[in-house]
Amino acid sequence: MQLLIVHRDPELGEALVQMVKGYTHHHCQIVTSDTAAMEWARRHQRCELLLTQLEAEGINGLALGSALSEIFSGLQVLFFPSYSAEDRRLEVTDTKIFPEPIEGDDLLGAIDRAEKTSSDAPDLFHVVDVLQMCCLSRRGGAVQMVKEGKSGLVYLRNGKIVHAETTATRGRDALFEMVAWKYVEFAYERTVRAPLETITAPWDEILIEAIASEKPETESRRQSA
Repeated sequence: MQLLIVHRDPELGEALVQMVKGYTHHHCQIVTSDTAAMEWARRHQRCELLLTQLEAEGINGLALGSALSEIFSGLQVLFFPSYSAEDRRLEVTDTKIFPEPIEGDDLLGAIDRAEKTSSDAPDLFHVVDVLQMCCLSRRGGAVQMVKEGKSGLVYLRNGKIVHAETTATRGRDALFEMVAWKYVEFAYERTVRAPLETITAPWDEILIEAIASEKPETESRRQSA
């Protein structure tokens, strides 16, 4: 499997490269900017996994992941956000988002899962993982979530969830619906603004509530099976 790491810090970037080479059989290269990544892509025929900083000087990880996905079919993406691991409010199983200090075993596990993913599989993220990343990064704009023909939008302002919409619902109900989808494809657009504000609770509280509301439904389905 061919990996590309995009990271501004040469010391940490090189440590990541050495970890990949030391513990896996994959090919791995590193560049330090979006521009260099696009130049790299023009010289290579394949890339299965992109590991990129979410945001840094010369790096916009969300935009880069989208651009490289147009070039490399089946590309999977992992993000290194700028906030600390201590800032996380919610732990997500099989996360694809790795704040510092990076847990090496968890990152290697994500790389292993990417290797086992079929080449035509979509690049799926847990809804909570995406929203936590955007909120802790103090993002504004909108995140589109898509799963099996279902689509929804979550609107952000300075790292707060202020509104959500799906085809059938709005506000908290729409957010709860999307959290129940669990794994989705997503896209981010920073210029979009919420048409109205229907959610006022802190982002972490409402996500915890959404997760908790899903558990009784899951248990009910098990009992009726």
